[in-house]
Amino acid sequence: MSSFLKQWGEAAYTTTGFFWMALWAFILGYVISSMIQIFVTEKRMQKTMGKEESKSVLLGTFFGLISSSCSFAALASAKSLFKKGASFVSSIAFLLASTNLVIELGIIISIFLGWQFVVGEYVGGLLLIGICWILIRVINPKKLIEAARKNLDSQDDGGSMDDSKDWKKQIKKEDSWARVGKKYKMEWQMVWKDVTVGFTIAGIVAAFVPDAFFQTLFINSGQGNTDFTFFEILEHIIVGPVAAFLTFIGSMGNIPLAALLFGKGVSFAGVMAFIFSDLVVFPVLRINAKYYGWKMSLFILFLLFTALIGTSLALHYTFDLFSILPNPSQVKIQDSEYFKIDYTFFLNLAFLAISGYLIYLGFFKKKDVEHSMSEMAPKSPLLEKVLKYLAFFCYAWLAGGLVVKFLIL
Repeated sequence: MSSFLKQWGEAAYTTTGFFWMALWAFILGYVISSMIQIFVTEKRMQKTMGKEESKSVLLGTFFGLISSSCSFAALASAKSLFKKGASFVSSIAFLLASTNLVIELGIIISIFLGWQFVVGEYVGGLLLIGICWILIRVINPKKLIEAARKNLDSQDDGGSMDDSKDWKKQIKKEDSWARVGKKYKMEWQMVWKDVTVGFTIAGIVAAFVPDAFFQTLFINSGQGNTDFTFFEILEHIIVGPVAAFLTFIGSMGNIPLAALLFGKGVSFAGVMAFIFSDLVVFPVLRINAKYYGWKMSLFILFLLFTALIGTSLALHYTFDLFSILPNPSQVKIQDSEYFKIDYTFFLNLAFLAISGYLIYLGFFKKKDVEHSMSEMAPKSPLLEKVLKYLAFFCYAWLAGGLVVKFLIL
């Protein structure tokens, strides 16, 4: 019993330490994302993208890069762009960029995994887009695309945002910053459950799950081992998305778990595949089916999974060629001094103050804000309810574990 209590305390402390390490990065990322989503609206994207394919893919990638990292927001925005006339490939480019190339994700990855994974994330995001573009050009699924557009045309648009005002003037007005504050609050409302459950799972795995489990799940993995055969790497790449599916947490909440996997000896390719997997899980498949029909949804799944495998392999062997594959020993998963007085402490205080001000604006300066919020993909009510109760359970687990660690043991 004392052994369990000790592990419980360590798990809770590790989770809160993980979140403390990443707090300023979350706030910075979502502040930037909220500003961009208010001042660079979806209508501006639609007008700018045009019809020429290469230009629209590049612009779709750029607009995705400066948008939200939330998968559900990205799915809705990509659908809207496609419905308003953007090409299918540029909509896919937007979707991939908005979940892999966004600023906040790179900051979180740098904190938990190091610069090689940040490079892998951004280069890999571009590779994913490039491979999907090539596959679409080769397969040329005209009938599927036409059927998907017809499916969307039969759905209610739900209105559109006013885009007539100059953003340079809007950025100087308090009402505009109230919109940013409202959007910032909504960003947290979208991700708090995923982040809570994801970080708690990471703490539990760190304290309770033995290395032997990972060595069984990911063939030949183990601390200190970086010599993998091609088929072992391929197995890691395929199992990575399966592990992501089982956790059903978004990419932001999955980064601490990705760090754990790498620290336990999973290959670089396998961890990158795990990080890239937020768009190949069942909730996303179901939403795409609602938007475009099941045939197109399964085709998108094929595109993304094929691109994921190719990208992860390319990254692994390219990094190996240049002798820059990261070493698992660089990932310090359990650090007894999470809360020491250092730059993280002062950054957290500064960004908590910024966060508080934006939330104040969002709550108390709400004039004419509601109509400007971007659309969200329809989430599963059952999944959302499960996640909500899991998050509440996580808070109870963390509170109990911290009490055990500091007041009982």
